[in-house]
Amino acid sequence: MPKTKTIKKIAVLTSGGDSPGMNAAIRAVTRKAIVNGMEVVGVQKGYQGLLEEEFIDFSMRSVSDTIQRGGTILRTARSEEFKSDEGKKKAAEICREYKIDAVVVIGGDGSYKGALGLSHEGIAVMGLPGTIDLDIACTDYTIGFDTAVNTALEAIDKIRDTSTSHERCSIVEVMGRNAGYIALWCGVASGAEDILIPEKYTYDEQDIINHIIESRKIGKTHHLIINAEGIGHSTSMARRIEAATGMETRATILGYMQRGGSPTCKDRYYASIMGAMASDLLYEGKINRVIGYRNGEFTDFDIDEALSMTKSISEYQYDIARVLAH
Repeated sequence: MPKTKTIKKIAVLTSGGDSPGMNAAIRAVTRKAIVNGMEVVGVQKGYQGLLEEEFIDFSMRSVSDTIQRGGTILRTARSEEFKSDEGKKKAAEICREYKIDAVVVIGGDGSYKGALGLSHEGIAVMGLPGTIDLDIACTDYTIGFDTAVNTALEAIDKIRDTSTSHERCSIVEVMGRNAGYIALWCGVASGAEDILIPEKYTYDEQDIINHIIESRKIGKTHHLIINAEGIGHSTSMARRIEAATGMETRATILGYMQRGGSPTCKDRYYASIMGAMASDLLYEGKINRVIGYRNGEFTDFDIDEALSMTKSISEYQYDIARVLAH
């Protein structure tokens, strides 16, 4: 495991899409680092804020009353400038100018790639999995996923109520970028008749139409379809299904509501443990790692190794979802 000189000062930033629980991670990183004798600065607006030197000196009190808040107190932004080699070099120079020995990055795969680039410029990094999409390969859990699926599920249950009342087909589009985890979990948990995820979808709408027609023959009066963001086109899909089946069909795109809201207990707890672990690893001189949760244990991986891993939807879980939908 790679080691470096003693880490005396760290920066923490959130990058990419926000997710509930990020504030719990920021809080834990900060407080554990300070207890370990390190200085902490918060970087506003992600990598772009790093390039623009938007730093805040953090104390124990700086992160008080934040664990229950959604979003990120540091704010987040995407940075085209940082993606370039020149941008990464500039960011590393700024870190050296401010005597920042390591940067803790809370975000998804794109944020990890940025951290890897920063490490190549000689700045130590530590990654925390912050994304509602659950699509980081090295970990079974990502900060924000639990809150997002519960937020989505609450909305889906309400949509099913009105769908049942009107004997309607409802298509509910959930987030997840190119991953189908939110759709799969919400589909199983809501009792949806069809679950469409990028990893498995054949783009043959006739299968869905046939399922609706057969369901109506055996007495079903409504139909719920959970559609993943990576497939999309829910509104046009609804028009085609209505025309083919004669069943009133409506599409609802849940959108960014899934990113917001007070994090669940699970997201707060896991983010807190992961954040504290990041600071402890840096204190021990371990660098260029990412924190993960695998097989019931919090663990860490080399960042290069983590980014080379792949992840896919469980065939068994997907098959169960299809069986339970009948």
